[in-house]
Formats: sequence, C-alpha cells, structure tokens
Amino acid sequence: MFKTETFELDRANNALVFQRRIPASPERLFDAWTRPEQVRQWWDPSGRELAECEIDLRVGGLLRFVNAGPESFPFEGRFQQIDRPHGFAFDALGAAGSVRFVPDGEVTEMTVVIRCASPEHLQQFVQMGVADGTSRTLDNLASYVGSAQG
Repeated sequence: MFKTETFELDRANNALVFQRRIPASPERLFDAWTRPEQVRQWWDPSGRELAECEIDLRVGGLLRFVNAGPESFPFEGRFQQIDRPHGFAFDALGAAGSVRFVPDGEVTEMTVVIRCASPEHLQQFVQMGVADGTSRTLDNLASYVGSAQG
C-alpha cells in the first residue's frame, strides 16, 4: 500500500513513477483515461479543457491531445497494450508509458510509469517539467472522477 499520492524519479530505470489512491473503481478510471469526452475535461495541467482529444482505443491506435493555451503542443502516441479495466500501455514522445489500476476496497491504486529511452531522455523530461505537469494532471483526474457522475 502507498500514500494517497507519491512520485519517484527512478534513475536506475530512466522512469518517472506516479501513484495515487483514488476513490473510484478501476472501470471508472479506465473510462476516464480512454473516453475523449472525459479526457478533455481533466488532461490539461492548467485545468482548461483540451482543444483537441482523439483516442482510437485499440492496439496500434492513436491518442492525440492538444492543450488550449498558448503553450500548447500535441501529445501524440500509440496504444501498445489494452487490458480493460486493469490498464493500458502506450508510446509517446519517445517514451513508454503505462497506467495500471488495482482495486483495494473502495479505492483504486493507480500507477503511472513513464519510462524514457536513456538517462539523457529522462533528464530532458525532468527539465521540461513533466513530473510537475503530470502530478497536476493526475490531481485533475482525481477531482474529475470524484465530482463527475457515472
């Protein structure tokens, strides 16, 4: 079991690891991550709705998110694995990402891993503020599933 929110910079594996305990089912969280009408509500770290959100939920399918603000850039990737409701894996920005959901009573333990290709790649992500941005995005997700119906 882990705290409600944890973050680890795992230099041995060139990874950023985020964990959250969220009072929602794995099914609810999987849907919040994979349905465009839901993702557009919480993905942007600033809390703004996404300008664009495309999800082709199949192995090899595209995911593309574009923030609405002036600092926006497309986040694009492809699904590598889908295991509803337990999680999924994808490639984006040269990194391998995974999201896993494990039920624990009334909450779900969610683990998000961003594995970079090299120590230099990891350092680029650190300098770009990926840890802070992802933490804010996951906070948005927790608020969204806590307030949204369904």
